[in-house]
Amino acid sequence: MCAMTLADLGATVLRIERRVAVELGIKRPIKYDLLQRGRKAIALDLKERSAIDLVLKLVESADGLIEGFRPGVTERMGLGPEICLERNPKLVYGRMTGWGQTGPLASAAGHDLNYIALTGALHAIGRKGQPPTPPLTFVGDMGGGGIYLALGMLAALLSAQRTGQGQVVDAAIVDGAAHLATTLFGLVGAGILSENRGENIMDSGSFFYDVYRCSDDKWISIAPIEPKFYSELLERIGINSSAMPPQMDATRWDEGKAILAEVFLTKSRDEWCALLEGTDVCFAPVLTFAEAPKHPHLKARGTFIEIEGVVQPAPAPRFSATPLGLPSPPVKAENTPVREALDGWLAPDEIDKLLKPK
Repeated sequence: MCAMTLADLGATVLRIERRVAVELGIKRPIKYDLLQRGRKAIALDLKERSAIDLVLKLVESADGLIEGFRPGVTERMGLGPEICLERNPKLVYGRMTGWGQTGPLASAAGHDLNYIALTGALHAIGRKGQPPTPPLTFVGDMGGGGIYLALGMLAALLSAQRTGQGQVVDAAIVDGAAHLATTLFGLVGAGILSENRGENIMDSGSFFYDVYRCSDDKWISIAPIEPKFYSELLERIGINSSAMPPQMDATRWDEGKAILAEVFLTKSRDEWCALLEGTDVCFAPVLTFAEAPKHPHLKARGTFIEIEGVVQPAPAPRFSATPLGLPSPPVKAENTPVREALDGWLAPDEIDKLLKPK
């Protein structure tokens, strides 16, 4: 995610793959492995001295390096921060792990779900009386991990430009996921947020910040927290405010849910869109991944793009002076000529020497 984001934003990124393929993650055709888009790749066996020498040669002209091994692995390879920064003092050395480079769990295996479980984030997600609900990988791997590493890399690159000194960026998913919850920790500390799932305004506890089923078994979302938006919702759906419990009386939120659930079951999702979308009631239909790219607002903004027949999110955010181009499709090292992959990284004669039969 970090490498894709940096490439989306205009960085030239070269991915180094294992020469001998290892099954990692969910297997799929390369064209659908979208996190690999926007960059070329070469395959190396980092147990070979020649491969280590090549990486160190690339490091000499690189602004940054990203690695995702367990702590200590690149040091044992001969590619640790100390050696790389000796080759290139301005290098930003990004390290992506779940638990971080230090701490009792640093060397343990884990996945997204484990990392967000440790931070308190997973415990907070879910409905009242139900188990914690895994939020896909948005909170941990992608948000708390990849995007925080990208942010850290950019901050360190700015520092290196000004000071001439590179550094290590230790991006741990547990740190990023915890940081994402800063507001919530403040609310818990103030005694405003209950640690019981499904009892708060924005965790499905309230009736005015939730999803509701429609007559066609599709769903809509409403979120009119502010009184003026809430009043407009009631007016537009034909409910007299006197028929509803007080908005902020949490002891009566279940009553409000029952009333709204009955009302929203009277129309289809499209009918509610026609009545509520674009108003100030804080409304949106709940769309599937297949439906989202077809929505008029997202189509107008170009939020999704299509590359070689695969619909996918466009690069974000947007820039007024340096608009972003379309990413190149994902590729594997085996389908990328080495000369093409290394072009711009090494001089032509150095590439010739590398490719010369031993």
